[in-house]
Amino acid sequence: MTTWVPTAYRTHTLGEIQTLGADLIDQTVTVAGFMEANRGKGAICFVDLRDGTGTTQIFLKADNIGPESLDVVQRMTRESTLQFTGTVSLKRPPKVKEGEPTPPPAYEVLATAVEVIARAEAPLPLGVTDTVNVELDTRLDNRFLDLRRAHVNAMFRLRGKVLQFGRQHLITEGFIETHTPKIVATATEGGTDLFPMQYFETPAYLNQSPQLFKQLCMSGGLERVFEIGPAFRAEKHDTYRHLNEFISFDIECSWANDDDVMGVLERMLHHIWKSVAEEEESQGLIATINAYRATQEEEAIEVIVPELPFPRMEYCDAIRIIKEKGGTIEWGDDIDAENSDLLAEDLPQFYFLPRWPMSLKPFYIHHVEGEQGSTDEQLSRGFDLNFGRDEMTSGGQREHRIEVLIDNLKKMELDPEEFEFYVAGFRHGVPPHAGWGLGVERILMKLTGAKNVRETVLFPRDRKRFCP
Repeated sequence: MTTWVPTAYRTHTLGEIQTLGADLIDQTVTVAGFMEANRGKGAICFVDLRDGTGTTQIFLKADNIGPESLDVVQRMTRESTLQFTGTVSLKRPPKVKEGEPTPPPAYEVLATAVEVIARAEAPLPLGVTDTVNVELDTRLDNRFLDLRRAHVNAMFRLRGKVLQFGRQHLITEGFIETHTPKIVATATEGGTDLFPMQYFETPAYLNQSPQLFKQLCMSGGLERVFEIGPAFRAEKHDTYRHLNEFISFDIECSWANDDDVMGVLERMLHHIWKSVAEEEESQGLIATINAYRATQEEEAIEVIVPELPFPRMEYCDAIRIIKEKGGTIEWGDDIDAENSDLLAEDLPQFYFLPRWPMSLKPFYIHHVEGEQGSTDEQLSRGFDLNFGRDEMTSGGQREHRIEVLIDNLKKMELDPEEFEFYVAGFRHGVPPHAGWGLGVERILMKLTGAKNVRETVLFPRDRKRFCP
């Protein structure tokens, strides 16, 4: 349970006024928040006050607060920040029709003093409590106001829950949290999708992934590490699910193969879904999001806890099934969203696609000689995780044999000398190891029904947007 310590500006949160109201009746409190609305003329006024924990009605009477202060509040603009001191009282219950349930008790504050902390300019660039649809670009340009909308605020509180639950689970499986550099001298995956930067007198890049560094942790004997941090991809995508900066869960695990870390991934996701489904606070956030979806005539989201283990469908079988269902694909092709639709018809929400062709995977992915596909080409120990039609993440067992690693680099026309900092970690014995990376934003999309990944990021960075 959260314990809110009083601050210089408030003795209680507005959420506490409602949850602890029965014990606070007739006590003097100081509260602060954004003014959603004010109602009333003459000698009385009602203010709907909101902070990050909830809303409470403030009842103002000229006899208690003085006519000048009452006039200031009555003329105050919406979303201004105000501080009230007063006593807690039981709010008069609303009238209900015969046979309808009586709502739970609610509490209000009878104000004796008010202070205007900051007056909001009018008009607002977007409505906070309005139910009208607002274009995503307008929302992102004014994110500071967009975050005051209940369903948007709930999205980011839920994001915090996902990070909390995912971190909790990895720690229970023996993983330790670490952090790797985001300024690097060369590409993580040998690609060209890098953001160049100047590191004093030396050209450098923003890192695509912690991949190579977390593997070096395996060489150092840390055995099980995870990181929750940013990654940067200079890909020129402009889709509903791609970003150029994102936050991901990344793990690496010694003495493990691809199937072992698929187990870690499915157990972590199961724990996240189960925790969101069972925790009262998380369900309250889902309810807030669903209340907004109802105003947009959208179906309510339901957190369905996935069954363990997730199905595994090897790449060769996936290609065969897609062809049998009339899809256009050949062995060695990537599996796009349309073909993934065909696979997902007979599978639950989450499913793994292991044993991809080596030709489709990065140089650091392991392969076992003799494991060949239906066309006799080499298979890898790499895998993807899908949710319906969408790829969630990829991972696999890493190549720990230095001679094979160097050969892989050369086959992909990469210079081993440029990766010497990485290759050097394999010269003195490295345990077999495996891992994966999973974007937090894609988890949120599936949990909340968000149609665009930008909805799940406070200040998204994409092909066109780098401000605010």
